[in-house]
Parts: sequence; structure tokens; C-alpha cells
Amino acid sequence: MDTGSYLAVIKVVGVGGGGTNAVNRMVDAGLKGVEFIAVNTDAQALQMCDADIKLQIGDQLTRGLGAGAEPEVGLGAANESRDELKEALKGADMVFVTAGEGGGTGTGAAPVIAEVAKQEIGALTVGVVTRPFGFEGSQRKRQADEGIDRLREEVDTLIVIPNEKLLAVVERRTSILDAFKEADNVLRQGVQGITDLITIPGLINLDFADVRTIMHNAGTALMGIGSGSGETRAVDAARAAIASPLLEEAVEGA
Repeated sequence: MDTGSYLAVIKVVGVGGGGTNAVNRMVDAGLKGVEFIAVNTDAQALQMCDADIKLQIGDQLTRGLGAGAEPEVGLGAANESRDELKEALKGADMVFVTAGEGGGTGTGAAPVIAEVAKQEIGALTVGVVTRPFGFEGSQRKRQADEGIDRLREEVDTLIVIPNEKLLAVVERRTSILDAFKEADNVLRQGVQGITDLITIPGLINLDFADVRTIMHNAGTALMGIGSGSGETRAVDAARAAIASPLLEEAVEGA
């Protein structure tokens, strides 16, 4: 029997600069069993992405020049290209929408993409986004807060990674460029941590139905990363994940 047709169709959509950079990280890491879609208003940036599908949105609105850090432009671009987005997402059982919040395209377009995925395609829809570093300024923070609130209304589950807390786990002399690369990498870990549960057999096997039960209309989720080795590796990894500085809120009593 051909079991291929029974495998869940998982699509990962990187939106805007941060999202498409994260998709590149996932491709480089050899993430298997998923289809990658890069969505951007910036035609030049899109050419640098390794996604399976590259979708330039809002061509009439932006002429391929990007959203200029204005979320309303990103929103308008996504609405302009709604039919193309729906076509790209068609057939998906699960859709990840990943973006760096605070800019124009990722902040404005991500909620539209999530809405199409969940309401029109009927896919389990998970947002995995970053909150900006403090040094990026108050306007970017405000735009990110508003974008996260909008996205939360459109997804089944939303994972928000606070970039500022990344600074606690990288070396003090880390450059700004490397800090952003690490943020992209954490977005990758957030998506891969879930997709690997579905696509790679492990000690505890989960299928898509299990993940859907947990994540459908679940609201906000927290993500901690931990690893362990030796006989107590499972306990050590769990404790490290619970204590992870990447958690937006402390996990009390876990």
C-alpha cells in the first residue's frame, strides 16, 4: 500500500525578511517532510531565499520594493495577493507562519496568511514569531505588539520568542548581525521541534492527529529549548527547557 498519500502535508511559510531568513536556516538544517514557501514584498530579497515556492506579494502596491517597515503596506500587499497565497497553501494539513515581528511585511502580512490557511484551507495553523530586540527601538516594538495581537486572532497556536532574551544566552561580544542570525535559528528550532515530532519516528511516536488535538485552538504557547546526554538526558533536557531564557513567562511549578 502506498502510505505516502496518508502523510500530513506540512507547509512552512516564511513571511518578510526575518521569516525568509528562518526558512533558509531550516533548509540548511535539512528539515524534512515539509514544503517551504517564502513570501515577501521585496523581490530582490526573495531571490536570495532557498524555499520551494517564492511568492512576491503586492506587486501593484509596492512594485517589488518592500514594505518600508510599514505593516499597513504588508497588510495591503497580502490582501492584493490573497488568491496566490491560497493557491500556494492549497492541500496543507498544517501551516506554520513564521516572521520577525515589528517590520512591514512580516507584521502586516502574517495575519492574512494565517487567516487564509485556517479559514479557507482548513489547516491547523501555528504562528512562530520573534519579538524585536530592545535596540531596534520603540516604534518597532509597538508595531510588533500590535502585529502579535492580530496574528493571535488568526492562528490555532502562537509561539512568541522574545529576541531580547536571546542576549542572555549568546556571548557578550556577539555582533548585531550574529544576534539576528541566532534569532533566525531559534525560529527554525521552534518549527523543527514540532515538525520532527510528526515526521521522524522517536521513542514516543506522535502523528499529526495527536499534534492537532493538542494545538487546535490552543491560543498562546511557550517554547523552551533544552538538551541532555547520558542516562538522565530526558530529565536534564526537560529541566533545561523549563528554565530556558527564551520563555516569555516563567513556567511555575513545572
